[in-house]
Amino acid sequence: MKMVKLMFGALLSIWAISAQAQSFDFPHLSTTGYGEVLAEPDMAEFSVQVVAIKDSAEEAKSQVDSVVDEFLASLQGAGLSREDIQSGNIQLMPQMHYPKNAKPEQKGYRASRQVRVTVEELVSLPKLLDVALESGINRIDQVQLSVKDPSKYQAIARSEAIKDAQAKAKSVAEGFEKALDGVWQVNYQSPQARPMLSKTMAMDASERSNSYQDATIVIKDRVQVVYKLK
Repeated sequence: MKMVKLMFGALLSIWAISAQAQSFDFPHLSTTGYGEVLAEPDMAEFSVQVVAIKDSAEEAKSQVDSVVDEFLASLQGAGLSREDIQSGNIQLMPQMHYPKNAKPEQKGYRASRQVRVTVEELVSLPKLLDVALESGINRIDQVQLSVKDPSKYQAIARSEAIKDAQAKAKSVAEGFEKALDGVWQVNYQSPQARPMLSKTMAMDASERSNSYQDATIVIKDRVQVVYKLK
């Protein structure tokens, strides 16, 4: 019990120090600026999964490996380099059947394997998806669209966020008949995630092409600023 009290007291002390560090003993204004920019995707990533259920583990594995090998050969034949293709290890497990009011039964083996493909030229995406289907792939996961140079768009979004923070601060200060006296503190954390847009796969080839070519990615940023007031 004494240890709990000591820990609780330490947590309160840390909170008090943190709160004190964020308090200012002069007139100030805190604001958050937001910015965003629309970007047309110029590359994509998609993953496929091959699944086979057979009486024996060897048969299931053999079928999955055969489909994956054909798919990899077709991708390289379409111009993709091996560095743009990541093939996962095969997963093998018993295929179980669960009848009502009866014990579970094993009905063969289930083998699965995933392949992830990076498409550097977006115009090639519909063709590569067709290659996957023609190779016997029985599952295509969501397609993720992205840009090759996200830092360029992130810089624009960040610039817009700064302008937004400045405009808000000026407007609010003037509303209270005050004037800004310079920036006191800036808090900024660069976004960690690569901007992407997930799309479900349309089954019709023409629909897929139009869907990917017309897509846009929203890249956002924000900045927190504390201004001194006169």
